[in-house]
This record gives sequence, C-alpha cells and structure tokens, in this order.
Amino acid sequence: MEKLGKAVKTAFYFMLIMICLFIISIPVVNNLTAKGVENHLKKLLLPPDTELAASVSRADKLTGNGNGMQYFGAILLRSELTLDELDAFYAQYRRTEWECNVVCQKDPGLDFLEYYEELRFSQYDDAPGNFYIVYSWGNGTEPFVTWDLRGH
Repeated sequence: MEKLGKAVKTAFYFMLIMICLFIISIPVVNNLTAKGVENHLKKLLLPPDTELAASVSRADKLTGNGNGMQYFGAILLRSELTLDELDAFYAQYRRTEWECNVVCQKDPGLDFLEYYEELRFSQYDDAPGNFYIVYSWGNGTEPFVTWDLRGH
C-alpha cells in the first residue's frame, strides 16, 4: 500500500511538472516562430545598391480584432533604389508562403502595426539614405497559437 502511495505522488508531481513546462514553452515556441520569419527575411537575396540595416520580430496580437497570435518579422533596408524598384524585386517572393511586403520607413517605429507602437528598429539612425521595410507574417502551430495569452 505504501508503494502505491509513492507511485501516486510521483505520478502527480510528474504531471504537475509536465503541465508547468508546457505552459512555459508556449511563449517560447511562439517567439521562435516569429524569429523564424525574421531569419527567413534575412536570408533573402538583397537587390543591388541595398544593405541590411536591422531586423526585428514579434509574436503577439499586432493588428485586427479578435483573438489569435500573429508572427511578424521585418528587415530594415538602406537602399538607393526606389520603393517601386524594391517592390518589383520582392514580388518574386509573393508567390510563396513567405509573402513579402515593402514599405517606406521614416522613423524607427513600425507605425502600420495597430497594437505595437513600441516595436522599433533599435539600429535605425538618421544617416543619409532611403530606408525601407520588408516584412512578412508567419504561421504558428496548434496548440501554441490558441494558448498564448498575448493573443487575447
């Protein structure tokens, strides 16, 4: 009988530890998913006369209504090209799961995100040159998408 009591206690503590580890792993997995979007963008070929200045990623509720996680990655480019030329260059990636969008960048913040004013490029400076953002949204996996409290 004493062995059965120890086995029940051990099983209880094991389940408690597994639940805690699962809960802790949810934001970690979501952050890694967003970092994967950023890393994918950093691996893309750069057009001529363009340099990578900075990159950023975030897993959170960033735009829209309702519940759900969003996985955002962006790279900041300094380029001598125009917005139309950069948009034409990155159009080749719009037919993939990593659809890239290009916008002009005037300051370190990402103003087009509704709910995340503090998401900024820390390396942004007022040096001469034209700055642009290439960004993309990623997809998460269940149950991490639904169970992360940041998405509610």
